[in-house]
Amino acid sequence: MPEQPRNEPILGYAPGSPERESIMEEIDRQMSEILEIPCIVNGEEVFTGVTMQQVIPHNHGHILANVHLAGKEEIESACLSAVKAQQSWIDIGLDARCQIFEKCADLLAGEWRAKVNASTMLNQSKTVFQAEIDSACELIDFWRFNCHYARGFHDDFQPLVSPPGVVNSTEIRPLEGFVLSITPFNFTSIAGNLPSAPAIVGCTSVWKPSRNSYYSNYFLMRLMMEAGLPPGVINFLPGSGAEITGTALSNPDFAGLHFTGSTATFQGLWQEIGRALPNLNSYPRIVGETGGKDFIVAHPDCDRRGLVVALLRGAFEYQGQKCSAASRAYVPKSVWSEISDELIDEIGSISMGDARDLTNFMTAVIDKRAFDKISGYIDRATKRDTCEVVCGGGYDDSVGYFIQPTIILTQDPNSESMIEEIFGPVLTVYLYEDDDFEEVLKICDEASPYALTGSIFSSSEKNIQKAFEALRFTAGNFYINDKPTGAVVAQQPFGGARASGTNDKAGGPLNLLRWISPRSIKRTLETPHDWKYQFMQSD
Repeated sequence: MPEQPRNEPILGYAPGSPERESIMEEIDRQMSEILEIPCIVNGEEVFTGVTMQQVIPHNHGHILANVHLAGKEEIESACLSAVKAQQSWIDIGLDARCQIFEKCADLLAGEWRAKVNASTMLNQSKTVFQAEIDSACELIDFWRFNCHYARGFHDDFQPLVSPPGVVNSTEIRPLEGFVLSITPFNFTSIAGNLPSAPAIVGCTSVWKPSRNSYYSNYFLMRLMMEAGLPPGVINFLPGSGAEITGTALSNPDFAGLHFTGSTATFQGLWQEIGRALPNLNSYPRIVGETGGKDFIVAHPDCDRRGLVVALLRGAFEYQGQKCSAASRAYVPKSVWSEISDELIDEIGSISMGDARDLTNFMTAVIDKRAFDKISGYIDRATKRDTCEVVCGGGYDDSVGYFIQPTIILTQDPNSESMIEEIFGPVLTVYLYEDDDFEEVLKICDEASPYALTGSIFSSSEKNIQKAFEALRFTAGNFYINDKPTGAVVAQQPFGGARASGTNDKAGGPLNLLRWISPRSIKRTLETPHDWKYQFMQSD
C-alpha cells in the first residue's frame, strides 16, 4: 500500500511573503472581471440564458458573476450523462481514478491555490487564513487521503477464510447509478469533496452547489476538468434545489444523496426519497451533515486564558458560519467574573471589514437572508428579561452584511439563542453555580436536538472524564481544552448524530465506505459431481 499522505502545510501569508503577493494580485484580477458561469453537463458548458448575479457579501454592490441556472432539460441531461459515464469510469480502474484526483490535489497545492482561495475570499467573505485552511488545505487533504483510503479497501475487506477447494474474495463495487451531491456555501472544501468522494470509488455525480457559492465552486469544477476528469462523471448544476432534487429522485438510477446543509432540508429530502422508493432501482444511500448548536462547557478549575481564546475563536472565526462554531457556553459564575472583562475587551478589538484587508479577523455574513435571521435573534434577546447583550449587538448592511461579534448572557438555559442554530457571530452564555457542574452537563446534553461538536475545559482528568461520559452522545467531534472547531482530515474525521446528521465522518475511510456496494465471490476449484450427501448413505 502506498505511503500515507501528509496533511497539506498551511501557508502563513505574512507581509512580504510570496503567497501574500500572489493572493492580492489574484483578488484584484478576479474583481476586475465579471464571469459568465455556465452549467457543466457531460463536460460541456451550457449557457441557459436564465441567470442570477453572484455578489461579494462584504461589498454586495460588486458583481462577481452572472450564473446560468439549470432548467429541467439540463437537469435531466445531467442525470442521463452521469448514468452513461459510469461504466467507462469503472472500467478505467481505481488507480486511474485516483491519479486524476491526486492531480487535482497537486494543481490546488500549486498554480490553482491562489485562484481558488481568492474566489472563496470574494464569494464567501472569508479571511485569507479561513480560505487557506478550507479551500486549499482541507480539499487537498480530502483528495489525497480519500485516494489513499480507497486503495486500501481491496486488501482490507477480503475474506479471512477460504477452505480447501474454494477461493473467496470481495469485489469493491461502486453504487449502481448516480449520486446527487448537494453542497453548502460555507466550506469550499466540502463542496469539492461531496461529489468527488463517491467518484473516487467509481460512482458518478450530479452536483448542486449552494446558490451562495456558485463562483468559487465553478473554479473547482474547472480545476477537476483540467486534471482530466472525464465528461459526465461530475455534472455541475447551479439552479433550484427543488427542481434538481425532484428530477433526480424521479430517475430510477438515483443511487445516493451526499448532503451538507440545514436539518430541515435534509429531513425533507429523506422523506421525498422514501416516497420515491417504489420507482427506484435500488435503496439509495443517504449521507448527510446538517445543523449544530455547538457548546463549550467550562469547569471551575479550567484554564481561564485558554477558555477566553476558545470562546473568541470558536464563536467568531468566519463570522460563526461554521456548523461547528461555538454558539452556546456553560460557564461557572466564578470563572465568568474573572474572564468577562478580558473577553469583552478582546472581542472589542476585533477588526471587521473587507476580506482584501488582511488585517481583518472577521468579514460579512453570507447574504441578506442570513443577515436578517441573525439580527433578529439579537433584537429579540435585547427585549427579553432573561437575556442581556453584553458585547456587540450592532449590525449594518448598507455596504456589506456586517454583524458585530455578539455575546448574549442568559439566565435561561433553554432560551432560543441557547438552543436554536443561529449560524452567525452570536455566542450565548449561561452562568451556573460552581457546584452544579454535573447538573449543567445534563442540561447541555438535553438542551438541543443537535449533536455535532462540543468541548470541555478543565484541568482535572476526573472532571474531563465526567464530561466525556455525560456528553457521550452530545457531540460527534469532542474537544478537550480546545475550541470545538477546526477538524483536520485524517486527524479528526468530522460528523455528528441526532439532528446533526448521519455521522459518516468525512475525512476518514467510513465516508467512502458508504459509496461502495461489495460483491462476495466464491470460486469453487473442485465442483461437486454428486448431488448426494454423506449422511444419506445406508448403514
